[in-house]
Amino acid sequence: MSSSGTTTQRTGKTTWKLDPVHSEVEFGVRHMMISTVKGAFKSVQGTVRIDEETYERSEVDVEIDAASIDTRDEKRDQHLRSEDFFHVEEHPTLEFKSRKVEGDEQSFRIPGELTIRGVTRPVILEGELLGGGVDPWGNDRLAFRAETKVSRKDYGLTWNQTLEAGGVLVGDEVTIALEVQVVRADDDQA
Repeated sequence: MSSSGTTTQRTGKTTWKLDPVHSEVEFGVRHMMISTVKGAFKSVQGTVRIDEETYERSEVDVEIDAASIDTRDEKRDQHLRSEDFFHVEEHPTLEFKSRKVEGDEQSFRIPGELTIRGVTRPVILEGELLGGGVDPWGNDRLAFRAETKVSRKDYGLTWNQTLEAGGVLVGDEVTIALEVQVVRADDDQA
């Protein structure tokens, strides 16, 4: 994948490792049907394998530590880690896997499978290349942004509380947004 002309043009398949220090996995869900609570997962790792010759055959594997959830409220975070939600003792990771990319390197869709709490469902990440370049230490880097929406109930996250005035405490639709940097690791020898 070229990155706006800043990295060397390659052929074959290249492997890129997600840089957890320069990557964010955030989410938002409606609270009391009046506002959106946002949070993030602080521990994420992954690999992107970019097929320079047949871009559509690129692959993505991401693993998120479910216990690293942070909504800026420790009591709420503990509840989210419990059996009512992520049940991190039995399901310590969330995973996304994809074996193809649609579109082009500037604006793309990544159909894949998202696993939460042991339940796997198909999702499509809508994404874009933000740019790329070489860092001061000589490493090739690329940055991407991607987003999707899922129903938390599809993954067994069904806990809720009815409000006295009507409605529910926690909305069903969850927006997941990723902004990640990847660092070129090596060229595959295939």
